[in-house]
Amino acid sequence: MLSAGIVGLPNVGKSTLFNAVTQTRKAMAANYRFCTIEPNQGIVTVPDDRLEVLSKISGSQKLIPAVFEFVDIAGLVSGASKGAGLGNQFLGHIREVDAIIQVVRCFENADIEHVMDTVDPIRDIEVINTELILADLDSIEKRRGKQQKLAKGGDKKAQVELELMDRLEPHLSSGKFAFALEMTPEENATLKGLFLLTAKPTLFACNVAEGDLGHPENNPWVAKVKQFAAEHHGCRAVVVSADIESELCTLPPDEREAYLKDLGVEESGTGNLIKEAYYLLGLRTYLTTGEKETRAWTIRAGDKAPVAAGVIHSDFEKSFISAETVSYDDLVACGSFARARELGKLRTEGKEYVVQDGDVMEFKTFL
Repeated sequence: MLSAGIVGLPNVGKSTLFNAVTQTRKAMAANYRFCTIEPNQGIVTVPDDRLEVLSKISGSQKLIPAVFEFVDIAGLVSGASKGAGLGNQFLGHIREVDAIIQVVRCFENADIEHVMDTVDPIRDIEVINTELILADLDSIEKRRGKQQKLAKGGDKKAQVELELMDRLEPHLSSGKFAFALEMTPEENATLKGLFLLTAKPTLFACNVAEGDLGHPENNPWVAKVKQFAAEHHGCRAVVVSADIESELCTLPPDEREAYLKDLGVEESGTGNLIKEAYYLLGLRTYLTTGEKETRAWTIRAGDKAPVAAGVIHSDFEKSFISAETVSYDDLVACGSFARARELGKLRTEGKEYVVQDGDVMEFKTFL
């Protein structure tokens, strides 16, 4: 199962946010540095309103959403790549996740200590980025000696890796992440084998005060983080309030909705964060629906129909014949599978069909 790791400086709200996202109290949230030592792990469900709509069409007895894993990693500090604040241990935890969610503090609160005394989210991001880059440079330096010996012996794979490292070192030293380097498909495949921290896709979470949640555009720090994320990482920044999300966890669903409306917010910040992280991991959802259940199945972007069938059961991929497919929007517009078939919206797709997010599918196999 793919995972997204929550990282950031100490006391920016990581553990509080993790608890809210996972609907648990696994992570200790306290006003002092390094209250999290070992990473906390939790399975999160992906909010998907489509499930309820489809269940009404099919008369389903239950709904089963998609899931993936969140990991709460202890706070990093300046010098982590050299071991400060148990940095090497924490950097190792980051290396094990598939995507990074950087939580940055975008609120003032005199009662909550800031590890660098003042609130400045861009500075905080740059501190984290610097430590990730330095850790990657160190990793490349340690790997280079071994690969040089292999390359001298005629190992072509090692030669390709050395050439890539020669390009990566000046790129990283200029303050850029590995994923921003223009690479050939072969180099991209080689990069994965280096397990670099800066090769992981990144998302930013702006942790704001309750009063800013309904109108985040009025928070100047949020605007700066969004601009920084777009310009330097080509990614998005989402707005959450860890304290509010923590309170929402204690309320029944109907009261949560009313509470959010009072704040001028349509969707839970954690719900948006989960969906963004799911997409960031390259995950997509196709749907199945019937009287027994309506279910969201997780695939990777670009997966073809037989692979999607194999998510249900490995034998389905081997014995795949075809897939009856209709897009969610078309099915809802038609109101039923029968009507979708009449209007030509229900299609029969073969082995080369690339499954799209929101496809509603039924597979035919030899089994």
